Parts: sequence; C-alpha cells; structure tokens
Amino acid sequence: MNFMGRTVLSPILPLIEDEFHVLHARATSIFLFIGVGYGASVFFSGVYARLVGPRKSVCMSLSFLGLACVAASLVKTFDLFYPIGILLGLATGMYLPAAIPLLTEYYDQKLWGRVIAVHDSGAALSMTAIPFIAVILLLILPWRYMLDAIAGAYFLSAAIFYFVSEEVTVGGKSTYFPSQVLKSKSLWLIGIIWIFMAGATMGLYFVVPLYLSKELSLSIKYANTVFGISRIGAAVIGITAGFLVDRFRARKIAFVLVLLTGIFTALVAIKDLWWLKIFLFVQASVAAGFPPVSLVAVSRMCERETRGQAVGFIVTLGVIGTAVIPYFLGLCGDLVSFRLGFLVLGIATALSSGLYYFVKGLEERVQP
Repeated sequence: MNFMGRTVLSPILPLIEDEFHVLHARATSIFLFIGVGYGASVFFSGVYARLVGPRKSVCMSLSFLGLACVAASLVKTFDLFYPIGILLGLATGMYLPAAIPLLTEYYDQKLWGRVIAVHDSGAALSMTAIPFIAVILLLILPWRYMLDAIAGAYFLSAAIFYFVSEEVTVGGKSTYFPSQVLKSKSLWLIGIIWIFMAGATMGLYFVVPLYLSKELSLSIKYANTVFGISRIGAAVIGITAGFLVDRFRARKIAFVLVLLTGIFTALVAIKDLWWLKIFLFVQASVAAGFPPVSLVAVSRMCERETRGQAVGFIVTLGVIGTAVIPYFLGLCGDLVSFRLGFLVLGIATALSSGLYYFVKGLEERVQP
C-alpha cells in the first residue's frame, strides 16, 4: 500500500494527459515532484522517527497517502498535481526508514535476508497489482473515483497496522542524521548505484503505460494488462534474492543483478511488440532482486542506531533516478522516441555495476 503511493498515477497518466492536454514531458514531471517530496522525507527520516517512533511513522505515512489521493481526485488544474505530488512523496518516504528498524528489531540477524525480501516483495506486488487495479476500477469508475477508492484502502490499512504492530525503541545518540553516514564512501557508491537502478525500475515503470498507449498506440486496457503481466515475476525474484543473500556473497549477487538490469533495460528499446513483452518481463523480474539485497547489505554495514538513517540516505540518492529519469524519458518521447531514453538508461545502469568493486564491508555482520 505504501509503495502504491509512488505508482498510483502511472496507469492513469495517459488519461490525465488527454484530459488536461499536456505533453509527455509535462505529464511525467509529476513524478519529479513526487521524487522531491520522497527525497526530502527519507533524508530527514531521523527527525520524525525519533519524535513519534517507527510504528506511528508508518501509520502517518498511510494516512497522508489517503489524503493525497483524495486531493488528486479533486484536481481541476494540472498544476495542482505538483503540490499533490510532493505530498505523495513526503508520505511515501516516511515508510521505509521506519520499517527497516522495525524489521531488524523484530527478527534475528540471521533471518534478515529472507525477512526483508518478503517485506520488500510488497513493492513488487504493488507494481504488479496497480495496473490490474486500474483496469478493473476504470471499467466501472472514472479515474477520479478510482483514486477515492484507493484512499479508503489507505485509511483502513493505517488503522489495521496501528492495532496489530508493536512499537520499538531504537537507542543511541540523539543525532538526527549521524555524520558517519555522510562520511561513508561505500554508502555513497551504493547510493549512486541506486540512482541508476531506481531509474531502471521506477523511472521505467512510470512511463511504460504512456509509451505503450501513445507511441505504440495500444488501448489503455491492453497497455495496462501488458504492463501488469510484465511485473508478475518481480515478487518471486525479489524473495529469492533475499534468501540467496543469506547464503552467498552480497557483492556478487548485487553486481549481477545491476548488470543484467542494465542490459535488459536497453533491450526494452526494441520495436517488436512480442519481444518487448518478454524483455519487460525479464527486466522487471531481475531488477526486483536489487532492493532487498542492498537493504540487507546496508543493514549489515551499519550499527542499529544508524540503520534507518543509512537506508534513508541511499534511498534519497535513488530519488534522483525516480524523479529526474522519468522526466528525461518523457523528454525523449517528445523530441525523438521513448526508445532512445530506454537505450541510454540501460547502458548507464550496466556500467554502474562496476562500482561494487570499490564498496567495502558488504559481507560484514554487526550485532543487532
């Protein structure tokens, strides 16, 4: 549900573009503002996490997402999507830096790989589900009422989580953003890799429905069906990668995942629809293994007092990928073709895999 806050507008973006008569670049610029809000939220995650606690942070995240969806359903002027995008980003960004400390406190360190992978499968399931949710709801509701229905689900989720979860206290100094996080060269390198991987996953995800419907002239229903099916394998691979990282070297697994993601992102630029469906499926499946592997690696590299902030830091850098790259792809769609953007992004992502050679401490284990 939390992850859906960043993806909920993607399946209906062609409808929004048609209703407000805007170009691809302007339509995809909504995700730039979502990224700004998301980046600010995860960067300052230590502030509100210490003020209200991880458990309440999760509840606040879900509640604010519900309010943002209600606000989006009432928009009459396209420019209002920008502040709503910031609100969506702020609300979504509150979640992950709060969830990781909860998970690492609830479970023993030897289980972190599979626990975080199962948890992270929610993101992959969301990316698979939202296109199908859009297809079903748009058969009976306008896109505005679809957002209202999703808002109701957010409010219900917040209430359920509040009553079934338990708060944890993370000790340590009162520093909201420890300086050792900013001084870690390895975290900076992982953050740079996250920029390209975020672009190859979320950036690509945001614009694919637009590409399928506008450049390939598929119907909204068919485009979202193809889009949703392409994400089915992501949850399975994500969980599998989490189990593997408990048994094998995180560096090698992460390197292979990033390299293959880059290669298949470039192959998405192919014109043939049949091959495009295959490459979209494989690309999404391989890319889904990266977040749990990286989150486990960062959790191992950092002490318990700084895990939430370290996660927030690398995700903040990754926001560059989720915010800027969709706009870049939309601009390519306006000026040349979306395919050019896919090719450039794929090559850059594949090259970034080499940065893992310089990352230190990926195999270290710290006390929980």
